[in-house]
Amino acid sequence: MTSSNQISPGMTLSIDGNIYRVESSVKVTVAKGLPFIKTKLKNLITDELIEKSFKLNQEVQEVSLLEKKLEYLYLEGKDYLFLDTGTLDQVLVPANVIGDKVNYLKEGIEIKSMFYGNSIFSVELPQFLELMVVKTELLEAASHVANADKVAILETGAKIEVPMFIESGDIVKVDTSSNEYIQRV
Repeated sequence: MTSSNQISPGMTLSIDGNIYRVESSVKVTVAKGLPFIKTKLKNLITDELIEKSFKLNQEVQEVSLLEKKLEYLYLEGKDYLFLDTGTLDQVLVPANVIGDKVNYLKEGIEIKSMFYGNSIFSVELPQFLELMVVKTELLEAASHVANADKVAILETGAKIEVPMFIESGDIVKVDTSSNEYIQRV
């Protein structure tokens, strides 16, 4: 157990059965009343951001997460099968943990994952991926505009906006965090 006075950004806490990462922590002193610790916490499963206050010297449970590198293999039912590159064990990751990152999953892509015990709480894609364009579609509003973009459907199923010169079969570099086209490779 840790005291609430020691809460700092980056710590991982277990509160009411949920795992949170501390995004910010401030000691608040008020004219009348007791000082307290005000925090912003990010739920590592749902990505929901909440605010929570703690009394001074209140006990909180700090937890340690284990980071592992996993390589995507294939879809197994409704879950995703990965290979732990350190131990060569197969790891089944629930669809709710993957979320919309599924748009960039392709066989062989290596991701970072965070585990608490045997439970996986989050996955992180590489920031940039090089993927093939399988189809392009002209935006309706773009047909009359000079510097228009069009929609490209990538081999993973993701849809992004790309410049007009991108065609099917091109390999493009994509920023997975912002879903944006970076360049043609």
